[in-house]
Amino acid sequence: MLVTLHIDPAEKLPLFGSADRHLKLLRDTLGVHLSARGDMLRITGEPPAVEHCAAAIDEVRRLLSTEPSLNHQHIAAAIRKTARPLAAHGAAEATALLRVGAAGHAIAPRTAGQHRYVQAMREHDLVFCAGPAGTGKTFLAVALAVSMLRENRVRRLVLVRPAVEAGEKLGFLPGDIQAKVNPYLRPLLDALHDMMPFDQIRRFMANDIIELAPLAYMRGRTLNNAIVILDEAQNTTPAQMLMFLTRLGEQSKMVVTGDPSQVDLEPGQNSGLADAARKLHGIKGIVFVQLDRADIVRHRLVQNIVHAYSERPAAPDAAPARPSPAPNDAPRLTATPDGAAL
Repeated sequence: MLVTLHIDPAEKLPLFGSADRHLKLLRDTLGVHLSARGDMLRITGEPPAVEHCAAAIDEVRRLLSTEPSLNHQHIAAAIRKTARPLAAHGAAEATALLRVGAAGHAIAPRTAGQHRYVQAMREHDLVFCAGPAGTGKTFLAVALAVSMLRENRVRRLVLVRPAVEAGEKLGFLPGDIQAKVNPYLRPLLDALHDMMPFDQIRRFMANDIIELAPLAYMRGRTLNNAIVILDEAQNTTPAQMLMFLTRLGEQSKMVVTGDPSQVDLEPGQNSGLADAARKLHGIKGIVFVQLDRADIVRHRLVQNIVHAYSERPAAPDAAPARPSPAPNDAPRLTATPDGAAL
């Protein structure tokens, strides 16, 4: 989608910011592309994000009448203030649920796909989400979980990951069992640190309100009144996935995230994520959400990197690619509730 705005020359410097800092904040926060030429500002990207950006710019222009000198806080406030109209397409409640912040900013889904994902997590007890790096699969799940903790809607948050290396062997790690599994669970802890003070995280972990655990520790457990997140699920085997899914207890929610393009299992092993998509497709109460490159909200270069690796063939002298552990007929995860067809 393309929207072109006319910018008065007197507005340019306060609106764009020194060295275009304000435009960069809008670009990085909303995942749009901004280009200025003459008196025209072009906004391109996904329709919801473009509409949000245009609304935020209108809000900033209104601020200029009373605040001739704008800073990052003014731009961030305009983005937050105009987030609700973006969520009007059936996702207002989903945005309101994320009552948690990161780096001083409120967390809200930025793309249409992310809105569907958050809405699915709100309304269903078991949600699968697949997509490339940078689409916010884990971050949004953790944000929703922290929000539910703060609202006392669940008593516990359990974050789970399989202990699988990404293409290299770490060997024997020093320390006790917690020190050994910490490298595998670190990405989940990083997401928590963006949303909660360190002292609160440490207190919650000491009181067993927040638990980080490798997948192997889930066997034999029943998780009641909790929200349970399994990250990097593409690196589970079908047997591990079955074991994990059957941990779901009363008054609990479970979110399973993964990137099918980054499977680190041994050659010949099937991915539990792809296997679950085939076997559970169509079961009422289970939702499969598929995010794609348009939902990438990490650094703007990540979208280009994902596109290059997925579209361009390997170099002729490159090592042969590992065969995909998922059969070719595995159904693609979609954003349709209860596995219904679009």
